[in-house]
Amino acid sequence: MTITATATPGKSLISPTDHTLVLIDFQSQMAFATKSIGAELLRNNAALISNAAKSFNVSTILTTVAEKSFSGPMFDEIKDAFPGQAMLDRTSMNTWEDAAVIDEVNRIGKTRIVFAGLWTSVCIVGPVASAIDQGFDVYFIADACGDVSPEAHERAVQRMIQLGATPMTSVQYLLELQRDWARVDSYESTTAIARKWGGAYGLGITYAKTMFGASEGQHG
Repeated sequence: MTITATATPGKSLISPTDHTLVLIDFQSQMAFATKSIGAELLRNNAALISNAAKSFNVSTILTTVAEKSFSGPMFDEIKDAFPGQAMLDRTSMNTWEDAAVIDEVNRIGKTRIVFAGLWTSVCIVGPVASAIDQGFDVYFIADACGDVSPEAHERAVQRMIQLGATPMTSVQYLLELQRDWARVDSYESTTAIARKWGGAYGLGITYAKTMFGASEGQHG
């Protein structure tokens, strides 16, 4: 059998228009007990994916649990990326059991959902399992999730993969949205996000631009 290659992306790769990003319970009370990832890295990665989604106009749902009575406000890094956007506050630990969230999922109408939030083993596993059961194509951003211990986080990640969810990382999410440095309309915003929140990769971009005036779109 002959297979012919074509210069087209794989169907499993995400694009700005093919998914909804759901950010769950990035709140003070949840973060206090998170031990699988440092608070500073968690906040950094939350900022990275939020600003990536905002830059590419990804449909995004922001949801909290017991914001006023117990868990506190969502991280400023996320609110700053989506100024004025409503936070859908819930009583249910499983986001997928909240009618207001599901109404928003159905209003947006995307069949691919990307999740991130706290805690991995409860507030992420619940909607991931529920969405998969209902036929959605589900991804989760593993390093923008956290749990009460590394063990709790890793077992949750394994469980979601076994259910059929696809894991990603924060930088991967940003770069998969860009995917081609020749896309000049989003080039500057993508590299700016990477420089601010992309860790060592961002430092590399700053170095290359400062020392050589280089850009990723240039051919060697």
